[in-house]
Amino acid sequence: MKKIIALSTLLLALVAGTASAEGNKKPWDNGKLKVSENSRFLQHENGAPFFWLGETGWLLPERTDRAEAAYYLQRVREAGYNMVQIQVIDGVPAYNHYGQMSNIDGWNFQNIDRKGVYGYWDHMDYIVKQAEHEGIYIGMVCIWGGLVKAGLLSKEDAVKYGTFLANRYKNSPNIVWIIGGDIQGDINADVWNTLATTIKSIDKNHLMTYHPRGRYTSAKWFAKAPWLDFHMFQSGHRRYGQRMGNKDYPIPDNTEEDNWMYVDSTWAYKPIKPVIDAEPSYEDIPQGLHDANEKRWLDCDVRRYAYWSVFAGSFGHTYGHNAIMQFLKPGYGTSYGDAGDVKTWYQAMKDPGFSQMQYVKRLMLTFPYFERVPDQKVISGENGKQYNRLIATRGKDYLMVYNYTGRDMKIDLRTISGKAKKVFWMDAATGHLEYIGEVADKIQTFRPASSHGGVNDGVLIAFDAKKEYLKPEMTIISEQSDWKNLRDLNE
Repeated sequence: MKKIIALSTLLLALVAGTASAEGNKKPWDNGKLKVSENSRFLQHENGAPFFWLGETGWLLPERTDRAEAAYYLQRVREAGYNMVQIQVIDGVPAYNHYGQMSNIDGWNFQNIDRKGVYGYWDHMDYIVKQAEHEGIYIGMVCIWGGLVKAGLLSKEDAVKYGTFLANRYKNSPNIVWIIGGDIQGDINADVWNTLATTIKSIDKNHLMTYHPRGRYTSAKWFAKAPWLDFHMFQSGHRRYGQRMGNKDYPIPDNTEEDNWMYVDSTWAYKPIKPVIDAEPSYEDIPQGLHDANEKRWLDCDVRRYAYWSVFAGSFGHTYGHNAIMQFLKPGYGTSYGDAGDVKTWYQAMKDPGFSQMQYVKRLMLTFPYFERVPDQKVISGENGKQYNRLIATRGKDYLMVYNYTGRDMKIDLRTISGKAKKVFWMDAATGHLEYIGEVADKIQTFRPASSHGGVNDGVLIAFDAKKEYLKPEMTIISEQSDWKNLRDLNE
């Protein structure tokens, strides 16, 4: 036993001593997060953009010990993520790895910190501080929606719980509050509003949103809620045509995978607020979730969800993996799929999708950030449907088109400035760049480069030839930071 404890302590010390990607600089050194002036992005107080690249770590507080939590957060940072979404509690009470309860006296927390006991909230504190060390925000889903639906949190309890949470974490620089948790906002709406307003009345430092049920957007219920700073939608885990018997189906049939449509539908509510897909299909989870015999979502699918959503106008994106979000390891069964064929969470971090998300973040931070808009007029002629759909975004002097199937693209280069355009192709799976050349300012047809097996998805990039956002000799876009982008904006 002493050897096991010593090994765990050594691992913890090694992880804790690892420098973050920005050295001593952290994102919040740019100031608190706020909504951009055009109400479509997030930024820091000093003007630096914040591209939310989230990892889904729902059961991190419940299923990891200190060394595991530190290792996970280190690996998340190394893979380019700057946000981890967690369930603060998923039971009343919830139990963590150490057998400690989230609630020891109902919703009264006066005696929650007991001398000599490493309690549930001590471990939560540790996770928040370790994430701060790594330069990572924690998106705190205060309580999972099913618990509220079951009546386990009343309005009176929400005041007590919200007061406890806000006072405990209001001074942590790396918190984003997430109300809800996979549930419609009109189910016990008074509880959600009470919890949100209680936290907001105490904590003036952090942004707040709502995590809805699959195929819904938070704007449906909380578009005008003063406590909600930005919207989340959950595009969900179903494939085209996988209706699965829902009576209250909020989207047209055969659009289940079209997560791009949620951005426009959310912005149809006023006032406009930033929006993000906080739960798309997870890598290696059965399509539709509940039938282990169904096909699994692959890395190409999670890439497609990311680019479709961001190019449609989302201010970032959240990735998830079946094994990671449950923190599966020996001794735990899986909720989705056969337990015998689902890998552990630490094995899952080697799956391709986990490391591929960083390329969309790098790409977005390479070009002028706040002027970017979705614009399907970039695509000349009739566009495709479902997997064949091309999706375009642009600034004043640059454009990007995501192509999932590797088909020919007819692109109107006249939609951006410049008499000539430099054109690149970026492989979405590897981040590899290929310089196509300098071309005339007109409608041009492009055929994507084929650089890897399987799905040949990627991004066509074109910009004013007078600019040097990318150079012909570049083979990959390097890691960009908010710091570099801010410097570029000020030059």
